[in-house]
Amino acid sequence: MKYLVSFSRLFVGILFIISGLIKLNDPMGFSFKLEEYFAENVLNMPFLIPYALIIAVFVVVFEVVLGVALLLGFKPKFTMWSLLLMIVFFTFLTFYSAYFNKVTDCGCFGDALKLTPWESFTKDIVLLVFILILFFNQKLIKPLFSSTVGALTVFVSYSLCLFMGYYVLNHLPLKDFRAYKVGTNIQKGMEIPEGAPQSVYEMNFVYKVNGAEQTFTDKQLMNLPAGAEFVRRDDKLISKGYEPPIHDFSIEKDGENFTEAMLNEPKLIMFISYDLTKANAEGLKRVEAFSKEAAAKGYKVIGMTASNDETIQKAKADNKLTFDYYFCDGTALKTIERANPSIVVLEKGTIVQKLHWNDIADVVLK
Repeated sequence: MKYLVSFSRLFVGILFIISGLIKLNDPMGFSFKLEEYFAENVLNMPFLIPYALIIAVFVVVFEVVLGVALLLGFKPKFTMWSLLLMIVFFTFLTFYSAYFNKVTDCGCFGDALKLTPWESFTKDIVLLVFILILFFNQKLIKPLFSSTVGALTVFVSYSLCLFMGYYVLNHLPLKDFRAYKVGTNIQKGMEIPEGAPQSVYEMNFVYKVNGAEQTFTDKQLMNLPAGAEFVRRDDKLISKGYEPPIHDFSIEKDGENFTEAMLNEPKLIMFISYDLTKANAEGLKRVEAFSKEAAAKGYKVIGMTASNDETIQKAKADNKLTFDYYFCDGTALKTIERANPSIVVLEKGTIVQKLHWNDIADVVLK
């Protein structure tokens, strides 16, 4: 048991630290994931959505600190109760997501490692087993150092985590694991290789028969009962085919698609604000001033947002913006960049620079 506890302590501690640091590298991305969980169709807790970022930072910092405390053997009773409560909650959450197919990626390891809901649940079950071993054998968890050294180490870890969180929120993630990282060609990222597997769906047709709804497969349509009235079609995914890394990116305006034209521009700058109502006013002021400088050097300058026309016009009037905004899916824009607004520089569809609005002075214009 002594060796099993030692292994469990090492395994759980290291995994919590790695998982926490990966999410701390991109707390804004983790907050977007929490917003999905808080949505009405998942946990039905929309009142928590405005606090998603604060909760995200607290959770990931606490996760790292717990991992450090476990490895050090610091305050084992508090540490073990905290680990147990946290893993029980996340095991419930991943099971709920998997069973009801609510959130397709738990965000446990951010964008560094994508897990399916059932893979996330399995991971949490394994962690729960090891944490239970530790919980019931707390007497075997001996501190590595004195209480003073342990407390100081935990405090330093906590302080460094807070600094890292503050830094990445005011700049950008230290490591970009997303599909839109610098060096990516968006056109190539949207390509589907020849011979790639296609998604397979089962088509089910719902008809009203004698006042009651009945479901028929496509093969049963030839034998529909007399007087059956079509209600709807439900498509069930049987097997998912190949999905390119970039699959929901577009550049649209007034119902017209400009994606191909814009991605062929030799010098293009996109100011991204997935939601203009949440865009930083100082940031918008800076990108407006920068847009004139970029245009003078031959750059095509556009804004990208998922906001509606009314919101766009209000934002342009309030902030005296002179560049045009184009529409793109909000999830895609959140994936491209975390700051609101942010700056993305492209050369014929290849991302050459990505910066937070705080770092707009570092953009290199050719």
